[in-house]
Amino acid sequence: MSSKIFGRVSGKTLLWFAVFIILTVSLFLSTIDLRSSLSTRFMHIRDKLEHNGLSKDPALDPQGKCNSPLRVYMYDIPRKFNLGMLKPSDPKQDLPWMDKRIPPWPRRSGLKKQHSVEYWMMAYLLGDQEDEVEDRAAVRVKDPSQADVFFMPFFSSLSFNIHGINMKDPETEKDRILQAEVVKFLKESPWWEHSGGRNHVLVVHHPNAFRFLRNEVNASIFVVADFGRLPQNVSRLSKDVVAPYTHVVNTYVDDDVIDPFESRTTLLFFRGKIRRKDGGIVRIKLAKLLQNYSRVQFEESAATVEGLELATEGMRKSLFCLHPAGDTPSSCRLFDAIVSHCVPVIVSDYIELPFEEEIDYKEFCLFFSKKEALRPGYLMDYLEQFPKERWLKMWNRLKQVAHHFEYQHPGKKDDAVDMLWKQIRQKVPAVRLAVHRSKRLKVPDLWHW
Repeated sequence: MSSKIFGRVSGKTLLWFAVFIILTVSLFLSTIDLRSSLSTRFMHIRDKLEHNGLSKDPALDPQGKCNSPLRVYMYDIPRKFNLGMLKPSDPKQDLPWMDKRIPPWPRRSGLKKQHSVEYWMMAYLLGDQEDEVEDRAAVRVKDPSQADVFFMPFFSSLSFNIHGINMKDPETEKDRILQAEVVKFLKESPWWEHSGGRNHVLVVHHPNAFRFLRNEVNASIFVVADFGRLPQNVSRLSKDVVAPYTHVVNTYVDDDVIDPFESRTTLLFFRGKIRRKDGGIVRIKLAKLLQNYSRVQFEESAATVEGLELATEGMRKSLFCLHPAGDTPSSCRLFDAIVSHCVPVIVSDYIELPFEEEIDYKEFCLFFSKKEALRPGYLMDYLEQFPKERWLKMWNRLKQVAHHFEYQHPGKKDDAVDMLWKQIRQKVPAVRLAVHRSKRLKVPDLWHW
């Protein structure tokens, strides 16, 4: 009796087990088919989106490289706005400069040279680019629809230095007229209208460059020396780029003495104008504090040919070069010190420095607040006790970074202009964000660009 019951139970168990196996296998196979179907469907959608250009990151170039060159469209404007200023006798002032060969920057241009950033940036884009795309931070494109940014080659600093340096009418009227014509040209450009000017690059390196009509173009990316005289509604670090001054002393190319620390006999060097306005008053106070130190050379000087020669010699013989604030938080002196491999001593509370995303200035510069520097004995005690090993490390670092502050034509990888275009490229994502948001907003923007 029990064996019959056991047989019936075993038969039912085996039957249900077989049904379970069949259902499980069927479900597994259908799941595989479902996954395959979904995968195929999503791939088809993705391919369709990519074909229509909707799923691509707009920050990537057509080859998909994040580090591809920045694509720059340079406006073809009459040469009277740029290189024609270097050749005022040129009869073609109303025609754009199209030749890859450009007039050299005048050798005896004095302090005009320190704000010549605009010249070197234009030269970079005019240069021969076909064989060096991979090594360049930016390339010029002929089709504006392919551009990441738009470069306006107006030499605003040179215009001020030539036409408006006295800052009095009627001498400065020519500078104001050129600015007005540039603004009119931009406002009539469909590419300016499309972005509100946000993806346009203007060089305003001199603190008085474009001074009449800055507010008309303040949405653009400005290339500046610092922000000392620029209100925040016109220029700020979040949208603009800080460019180094063009150094006016010659680069120290054969600085390979066995013991540079011992061969440099001056502890601290300064040569320049002592009486300055605004934040530059610190120079007068420092001159009084440092006047009785035998290893300090602190001299009043103008930017003459002889003065520059003496400054070159003095920096190369000094361990430290003093960089106090002048009319603005920065000056050319800092970059003269860097290419002279003289450790800069920066006394400026509001200085902004170029390429700081990539360069750590603490590795080769010393920083003091004005309050610290004007404390009797504080600065000199610090420098006199400075370790030789640390100075040599900073000196070596100066030699390594000096090429980043060279303006030259033809340009080289990671020189000053190449680095500037890299900095501008980093602004592009924020520019695109601002442009896209501005198109869909129905009320005034709460987040100011």
